[in-house]
Amino acid sequence: MAHFQKHYHPPGTPPGTLTERMLPNTGEMKISLIDYSSESFVEKQLASAEDCLPYLKESTVTWIHIQGRVTAKILKELALLFELHPLAQEDILNSGQRPKVEAYDTQLFTVLNLPVKTPNTITGEQVSLFLAQGYLISFHQGITDPFETIRKRLHNNPHGKIRRLGADYLLYCLLDLIIDEGFPVLETLGERIELIEEELLTVPNKATLKKLHHIKRELLILRRMLWPQRDLLNKLIRDESEFLNDGTLIYLRDCYDHTIQIIDLLDAYRDMTASMMDVYLSSISYRLNDVMRLLTAISTIFIPLTFLVGLYGMNFNANSDSPWAMPELYWYYGYPMLWGLMITITVGMVAYFKRKDWF
Repeated sequence: MAHFQKHYHPPGTPPGTLTERMLPNTGEMKISLIDYSSESFVEKQLASAEDCLPYLKESTVTWIHIQGRVTAKILKELALLFELHPLAQEDILNSGQRPKVEAYDTQLFTVLNLPVKTPNTITGEQVSLFLAQGYLISFHQGITDPFETIRKRLHNNPHGKIRRLGADYLLYCLLDLIIDEGFPVLETLGERIELIEEELLTVPNKATLKKLHHIKRELLILRRMLWPQRDLLNKLIRDESEFLNDGTLIYLRDCYDHTIQIIDLLDAYRDMTASMMDVYLSSISYRLNDVMRLLTAISTIFIPLTFLVGLYGMNFNANSDSPWAMPELYWYYGYPMLWGLMITITVGMVAYFKRKDWF
């Protein structure tokens, strides 16, 4: 099972080559458009990329979202309409890119990973964003639209900041949503870590170790997805860009703080799982020591008993010719006396081991 998915061209392929790939967990492609300002709002589904041209001529903000498996044909049409860079087009089709930001002549291009919790594991869905003056283009290769809450904010709050500010503030809203998706995923992992910790303190077994390894693998996947996004936000804040207004930078700094919090949680959970692995090994070693101590005590108890039965198992009958014969063999109460001696030794050793807390 591949935990880190990356689609790429064969070595030696010219840069900017567009090759369609059938990706898992992607639905049919849909193109939606939202054109808005503080006074107007239009939302519709587009049959082709060219249908968005009339809205670009207005002084409103236009948001074009491509949901699902994007085709090379549609991507080329968008590239002609919006002058998308060939390398950016290649990054969209070859999913699994590392989060990054690139400033081109006509757009600011960003790639992020949206963490998604599935029943079996955690996966990352790539989100690609193009920001320009007056419009924003977003690509998400997944079945469900992750930006539904942003659409509701645009539709239900005509006097909100998102309707009054430009496309760069819309970019911040999308970045903030993608980054904050890490919190519920980490919360779920934290609950699972607590349950595993309780198992470690009670009855650890191989199933507990398997769960612990699974958690560590998911944390590694999350770290690979979320750690570069901190550098992405840092670059957006520090590098001057004609596409970002100064008023939007303060919101991006808040978004950067969220990435720091997520990474701190991620590192804390990684440290916890590492210490839990040590606890598991120590618990297994302690249980093994208990078993060995019990077996050693039982063996120690049977050492004198074995000596006695071995001693009286020798065939040296009592006779009057030797003072070193075994008269106990012919004692009237010899057999019950031997049992009494062995029981006394056993009870005495068990009591001694109990006092020493060896049992």
